[in-house]
Amino acid sequence: MSAKIKRKNVSADEAAADKAAEIRADYLERARIRRPLETQWQLNVNFVAGNQYCIAGPDGVSEFEKEYHWQERGVYNHVAPIFETRLAKLGRIRPKMSVRPASSDEDDMRTAKTAGKILDGACRVLEFSSLAAKAAMWSELCGSSFYKVSWDQNAGRLVGSVDGANVYEGEVRVDVCPPYELYPSSVSVEELSECESLIHAKAVPVAEVRRVWGVEVSSEEVEVFTPGAGISAMEKGDGYCLVIERYTRPRADLPNGEFAVVAGGRLLHCGGLPYQNGNYGCLDFPFVKQDSLKKAGNFFCQSVVERVIPIQRAYNAVKNRKHEFLNRISMGVLAVEDGSVDIDNLETEGLAPGKILQYRQGSAPPRLLETGRVPLDFAHEEERLLSEFISISGVSEIMRSSTTTSAHSSGVAIQLLIEQDDTRLSVTAEYVKSAIRKIGRQILRLYKQFAGAGRLSRVVGDGGEVELIYWNKSDITCDDVVFDTENEISSTPAVKQSLMFDLLRMGLLHDENGKLSDAMRYKILDVLGYGGWEFTRDMESLNIARAAKENLSIKQGNPEVLEIDRHDLHIAEHTKYCLGGEFQKLSAKNPSLKERLMQHIREHKQFSSLETEAEGGGHDRP
Repeated sequence: MSAKIKRKNVSADEAAADKAAEIRADYLERARIRRPLETQWQLNVNFVAGNQYCIAGPDGVSEFEKEYHWQERGVYNHVAPIFETRLAKLGRIRPKMSVRPASSDEDDMRTAKTAGKILDGACRVLEFSSLAAKAAMWSELCGSSFYKVSWDQNAGRLVGSVDGANVYEGEVRVDVCPPYELYPSSVSVEELSECESLIHAKAVPVAEVRRVWGVEVSSEEVEVFTPGAGISAMEKGDGYCLVIERYTRPRADLPNGEFAVVAGGRLLHCGGLPYQNGNYGCLDFPFVKQDSLKKAGNFFCQSVVERVIPIQRAYNAVKNRKHEFLNRISMGVLAVEDGSVDIDNLETEGLAPGKILQYRQGSAPPRLLETGRVPLDFAHEEERLLSEFISISGVSEIMRSSTTTSAHSSGVAIQLLIEQDDTRLSVTAEYVKSAIRKIGRQILRLYKQFAGAGRLSRVVGDGGEVELIYWNKSDITCDDVVFDTENEISSTPAVKQSLMFDLLRMGLLHDENGKLSDAMRYKILDVLGYGGWEFTRDMESLNIARAAKENLSIKQGNPEVLEIDRHDLHIAEHTKYCLGGEFQKLSAKNPSLKERLMQHIREHKQFSSLETEAEGGGHDRP
């Protein structure tokens, strides 16, 4: 009973200090468990960089010395080309995302199209291509990488000021987090959804903590993992502190989960999870995981670099021993009788051409030992190791050096090799596409939560024209993100262009009148690599766009009908809107809307009949 009473009397400051200490202890324990993985990541980085005479030990990565001073220590780096080739192939995966409507209702289709444009505009603002390239680099290097999808209330368009402080409309923020910044509750689970909690720890300048949280914290000695140097310490006074963010999933005692932030040993924030970014608006972690190669029963996955390290060690050893043998053949191994020559002079100068070699009278003259030839085993082992690079990494000579062997000279054989390379890489490509799809969903869910009453976005329309759309969070009714393109790995620009010309020749891209629409023309130019070309919109698309605006403005009043309108297009667009589910709901609440829209359609029909009569009367005139 006394313990409970004592706990109740704990002050808020003491409780915050206890919470901060508990979170920091949790972080240190997770870091201790994950230490062997960090050693492997550091080893991967060293091998890609060319520092390949190092080993992983209990204290991290260390470099080993030569056993003899004459040993060759050359590096014949095949890891870096494999790494760069896979990045180049994965760099093609930039699928265009769209949103699938919840139903075939006209309202759902319109809002899905709006959500797709919002998502496309957000990706352009975020420069998502560069973010995806950075994430692919970390996943190919360490096995896994992470995206952090959050909301930055100090970003976006400036909307005003309150008490001298600027107020912004806010914007989605996407950051790429290397794997050494994330600490799961267990390294034995495979997915983020299986983690009970997740820690994001990073060394941050104290000035940044002051700017974001408005709290002054003191700098501290921070241990951070840097891939090139392993564990390094930032001395106190460098102006850095360790910021630990712990995300805890909702449970019985925490129905809203928990989001706690500790910096410099102080508790900066403790509350529920901030983002409704899970399925059906549930609270979830703001992270998306991207893998290279799955590793059963492990949260952090495996990279191809880790697989080829043993082969690279063996290849370096074979090449160096081969060169040492060649040195013996070219330089020779000299046998001398003890005391017959000046050994120091011979070691320093060697057997230079024209050298006069003096030896003691009566002793045997120095002679070169027979070294023989380089054994064929060296060449066979070298070829075998090169073939193992291909079989283990899945990167053939065609991908790596754009060359083929004499055994594969036919076009069919080369195409089969290319397809095999693409098949090996398709597993990783699916992981990348899955991560991009999850990011798109989280972006739409954050806009749904924080976008507010109205926002203005600059997007690219179906015909390639730049549009400004006015939307609010109620326009995002679905977040089922799908891809408009598939199989980007094998679909090179040349293949796409050839396919496009074939479709044009067969007439499959023309409309019922045998003509190319403006929208289709823009898509063709986009495939051919000229999507940025601007061209004027035709009268048909302008009239359809004007009719769509009139549908939205019917709530405020009856829009004006102009003589220059294409009345048949307006009538069709208004009729389609009238038959949609959205208008049916609105007219049920406000019956005058239906009559207003009917009157507007009648005016278009009157203009259309007058134009028909005028054209008929014109023909009757002499």
